[in-house]
Amino acid sequence: MEMPCPAHSQFVSPTPIPSFVDVLPNASEGNEQGTAVEDVCTTPVEPYQNVPPIPISVIEADVKGSGSGDQTCVEEGIYGEGGILGDIEEHRIFRSKKELMTCLSITAMTEKFQYKVFKSKPSFVVVRCVHTSCSWRVRAKKLVESEYWMVTKYEKKHTCPTDFKHVRRRQATSWVVEECVKRKLINPGRVYRPRDVMDDMKHKFGVDISYSVAWRGRECAYDNLRLDTPEQSYKLLPGYLHMLMDTNPGSVVNLEASDGNKFQYLFIAFAASIHGFSYCRPVISIDATHLKGKYIGVLFTAVCHDANQQIFPLAFGVGDSENDASWSWFLGRVKSVFGVNPALVIVSDQHRSINNAVQEVFPQAFHGICMYHLLNNLKTKFRNKTKELEQHYIRTAKTYNLQDFHVLFYTLCSAVPGVKEYLEAVGLDKWTRSHVPSRRYNIMTTNISESLNAVLVKVRELPITAFVNEIRLLCQKWFHECRTKAAGCTTMMSKDVETNRCKERGHNRATSQNPIALHPADEAECSGSNLPTRQPTHPSDQQSMQQL
Repeated sequence: MEMPCPAHSQFVSPTPIPSFVDVLPNASEGNEQGTAVEDVCTTPVEPYQNVPPIPISVIEADVKGSGSGDQTCVEEGIYGEGGILGDIEEHRIFRSKKELMTCLSITAMTEKFQYKVFKSKPSFVVVRCVHTSCSWRVRAKKLVESEYWMVTKYEKKHTCPTDFKHVRRRQATSWVVEECVKRKLINPGRVYRPRDVMDDMKHKFGVDISYSVAWRGRECAYDNLRLDTPEQSYKLLPGYLHMLMDTNPGSVVNLEASDGNKFQYLFIAFAASIHGFSYCRPVISIDATHLKGKYIGVLFTAVCHDANQQIFPLAFGVGDSENDASWSWFLGRVKSVFGVNPALVIVSDQHRSINNAVQEVFPQAFHGICMYHLLNNLKTKFRNKTKELEQHYIRTAKTYNLQDFHVLFYTLCSAVPGVKEYLEAVGLDKWTRSHVPSRRYNIMTTNISESLNAVLVKVRELPITAFVNEIRLLCQKWFHECRTKAAGCTTMMSKDVETNRCKERGHNRATSQNPIALHPADEAECSGSNLPTRQPTHPSDQQSMQQL
């Protein structure tokens, strides 16, 4: 299946995803559907204090273009935050002709003049000021048997009229702009628009450049830092996954291609996520968001809470679009990796493909709807009653008691005519605490999924291999930070639960010196549950209490 045409232009003919290169030897033995691959996130999460330090050695040297910036390219930049890295002077040596010409262009923009190339040969170059009577000139030659260039003659003094100035200068080309902005793009999460490039060039050099020059310069800087094009990135992906398999046992990756050997699906679950899920609440939030690269696509995520109420990524997937086939494929891989829990709860928005896939793959799991996604849909349907709707809906959804629910639901239906039929068609158990048949805890929204999407908002613009590597780096960083925090715990409880318990008992956690002896009643809270107590009013709650 071929992916859509490039997103940057409406006038380019559809470009198919390039065929994959052969996976390195033994990369996919014994697995026709995909390649079982291990990743660098080998840090278990149970409990964090028993986990060895995370390995720092990674594979950037082998798979370049992670989006975090190649340091060699950055160091070769002519312009940094501090200004020009050296001035033109006689006998100065440059590593290439491009570096020489870039330095000349930046000098011209800084000193507010223009030059033209008078002579240019493979072995030497001569540039002069554009004013015919000006004596400013530079002559440089290529050193024998090397790529280095040396300035042999430099007439620094200008004899042209002082009013011979132009705000728009021809030296501000896209490749010069590329060198000027390269350092600003090291962090892939930074938002740096072409308009920002134009403002920086105006502020630092007093040069007005067009939007197209700013855009081309920024894109060239991105490509230079990544060192791979979107097409090359798809060819690097199988080799990248093979290297992960060799260095990191425990993680699972499935790479699937269509009949025409075109990219179709990708699934990633890190070893730390697989091992740690058994110590988390069995409530999974799933969501999808669009990729923003040349070949676009959709990113699928499965997330849950850890014991400290923090985001715990479980799995990532990449597909062509958000449809029944892609969601079924992704959830099928989640099921094969994480297994089936009788108490599993899946929370998502109201997308029809998600509902179909959950019923197909997890028929025994309870499927809840995000409270706020449903509220937004209600606001769209009942536009004239948004204020009353929001006020009564949230209280109705969050109440634990059935008696309170009936009172609040009656008030909601009275204030917003027609909402009763809509919500009952959706299912009261899908969005209310009082009717949910399973343990949904306090996870009534997909905020953790939306938060993860927000973290990856700029990373989603990277080529596929760089994008996968940035996800690995992010998860590795999070797991390492959690392990470090857990090493300082003085009890079996997480820091969040421990702090709340100390507040409830009037203890000052800062003065606690010895581990707190657990009371049998406290052991139930070691999982991170921190819900307000209530009397069981739902039949499933009463049955659960009787079993306990």
